Amino acid sequence: MARVQRLFMPGMPLHVVQRGADRQICFFDPADFLWYLQQLQRHSHAQSCALHAYVLMTNHVHLLLSADSVLAVSRMMKALGQEYAHYINWRRHRSGPLWDGRYKSCVVQDVSYLLICQRYIELNPVRAGMVRYSGHYRWSSYRCNAEGREDALVCPHSLYLSMGKNKGERQQAYTALFHADEETALQVLRAASRGNAVVGSAKFVRELQTRKA
Repeated sequence: MARVQRLFMPGMPLHVVQRGADRQICFFDPADFLWYLQQLQRHSHAQSCALHAYVLMTNHVHLLLSADSVLAVSRMMKALGQEYAHYINWRRHRSGPLWDGRYKSCVVQDVSYLLICQRYIELNPVRAGMVRYSGHYRWSSYRCNAEGREDALVCPHSLYLSMGKNKGERQQAYTALFHADEETALQVLRAASRGNAVVGSAKFVRELQTRKA
């Protein structure tokens, strides 16, 4: 991992994180989660951002997506963040910023880290002690990627699709990843999720260090 300024490569997966101001709660009840997901679907489609995985925690959001333009990601996150902040301020009779500044992002080398990143994202509720099993958490893409439930938000990455000849094989192979010991790689992703970094092979990192969005 190398810490760099915001980077982007067309079509390359991007791990996006947006946190609440001072790590305060952003989602207060199921209606808030649902409203955010509805707007996420609308804006991701409008900007042609393909969403591969996501989780909404109470005070932050993780997204794994691909896009052809960095402007598409920026426009999506700006519109989504502003609209949701207005919604919460109106609904909760509050004022002031909801988010901790701009979103942070991390370029993810698909061959090496995409599926590890998906696992990292969907395991958030388990690591936080909110549930014992990822499938018990309603506000993530796990039940789509691992259990085959329909989710209009999710656009499977080609690497995920290559895991099996059919949905059943892919889901079985994907679920098996959650029993693998990849702690070192997960530590790299945790560090990268703090913002504006890149994860991948040494060669990949060197190439991306020369690119700035």
